[in-house]
Amino acid sequence: MLVAAALVDRGRRTILVVLAPVSRIAVIGSGYVGLTAGACFAHLGHYVLCADVDAEKVERLSRGEVPILEAGLPEMVREGIAGRRLKFVVGAAAAAATCEFAFLCVPTPQAEDGSADLSYLRDVAVEIGPALAPESVVVNKSTVPVGSTHVVEEVLARDDVAVVSNPEFLREGSAVHDFLHPDRIVIGAEDQQAAARVGELYRGVQAPVIVTDPASAEMIKYGSNAFLAAKVSFVNAVANVCEAVGADVRDVLLGMGYDRRIGFEFLRPGPGWGGSCFPKDVNALVRISSDAGYDFGLLRGVMEVNEEQFDIIASKVSTAAGGSIDGKKVAVWGLTFKARTDDLRQSPALAVIERLKACGASIRAFDPAITAGRTIEGVEVCADPYAACEGAAALVVLTEWDEFRRLDFGKVASLLAAPTVVDARNLLDPAALRRLGYTYTGVGR
Repeated sequence: MLVAAALVDRGRRTILVVLAPVSRIAVIGSGYVGLTAGACFAHLGHYVLCADVDAEKVERLSRGEVPILEAGLPEMVREGIAGRRLKFVVGAAAAAATCEFAFLCVPTPQAEDGSADLSYLRDVAVEIGPALAPESVVVNKSTVPVGSTHVVEEVLARDDVAVVSNPEFLREGSAVHDFLHPDRIVIGAEDQQAAARVGELYRGVQAPVIVTDPASAEMIKYGSNAFLAAKVSFVNAVANVCEAVGADVRDVLLGMGYDRRIGFEFLRPGPGWGGSCFPKDVNALVRISSDAGYDFGLLRGVMEVNEEQFDIIASKVSTAAGGSIDGKKVAVWGLTFKARTDDLRQSPALAVIERLKACGASIRAFDPAITAGRTIEGVEVCADPYAACEGAAALVVLTEWDEFRRLDFGKVASLLAAPTVVDARNLLDPAALRRLGYTYTGVGR
C-alpha cells in the first residue's frame, strides 16, 4: 500500500502532510459493476487497472468512451484517465500482476436450473492465480452464491493470498452515487487483517462497515434483493386488491409508508420487477435454499405474483382496446427495465410486450435510451413517442421516464385510433387525460 502525501510550504518550514493510503487495485471485468467500481476507486485516489477480454472495448474505454448509460460515470471515467489513476488493459493476468487487490466483477448468469453459473468466476481465478503477488487480496464483488469465496480459494490454490467477499449494492441509474454514498459496506472474510485492508480502500466514504464471515456477506446480498423483489410483488398484489374493492392504491401506500417499519421505498405498483439482478438473484436464492434442504415457498410465490403481473397488464391493454388486440397496433412507451438506463435485460416492459404479441398485437415502441431501428424481435422501435402512437388502438406506458409526462397529449390523442391509455407505472395525471377525452387505466387506481 502506498501513501499519498503533499509538501506544504509553511514559511521557513516545509511540512509533509499525509493525505490518505493509496493502493494498487485490479478490477477484473469492465462491465456495469466493474467499470463503476474501478472509476470510483480511482476517484477515491487509488491506482486502478480495469481488465476486460474485449480488446476493442478496452481501447474505447481508454479514450473515455463509456458504453453504458449511467449518470456521472462517463465524467468519473474521464477524470480517472486524466489523473492517470485509471487505466484499461486486456486480460485479467495483466492487471493482477501488479496489484495489491484484485476485485472480481465478472458475470454470474443464471443457469438452466436457476442456479448462478460460476464458470466465469472460476476461469478468472485460474488465470490470475499464478500472477498474483504474495499477500495480495482477491475480492468477490460479483453477486455469487453462498460458499463462492471458498470456491475461489480452492481454484487459486494460494495459501499466501486472502479471498474476501465485498458484495455490491448498486442501482442502475444511480450507481456512482450508490458507490460513494452507500447505505452500508459489507465485508466477509475469515482473515480479519484482509478484511481491514479492504475496508481501508473505502476511506473517505461515510457508511457503516459490516465485517462478517464470507457466507453471511454473500447471503446479505441475496437476502436484500429477494426482500426488495418481495416488496414490489406485495405492492402489486395490494394494487390489484385495491382495484377489486374500489380503493385508491396511492392513498393506501401513502398510509402504509408513514409506518417507519415499512417506509416509502419500493412502494410503487407497476408492471412487475425485472432487470439484471432481481430475477437472477431471486432464482438463485430459491436454488441455494433448495440445495440446503429448505423449500423457500414464500420466494417462489413472489416470482409467481410477478409473472402474474405481466399477464394482468397485458389483459388491461386488451380490455382498454375493446376486448381484443388481435390484429391491432399497440403503442408502447418505455422498453428499458427502469428509467435512466439503457438496460433491456429481463425488462418487465419486454415481458408485457411478449404477452401482447401473443395476443396478436403489432407493437410500435419508443424509449429515450433506445435508438430507433434497433432490432427487438417483433417490435418496431420508433424515433419519437408520437410516431409510436400513429393508428394504435391503445397506448401503454411501461417505463417511468419523466419525459413522458411533458408530451403533447392533445397531439397524442389525434394520432391514436382511440384516445386510450394504460399507465402501468401510474406516471401520468389521470384527471388531466380524462379532461382531454382519454379513457385512462392505471394500476390500483
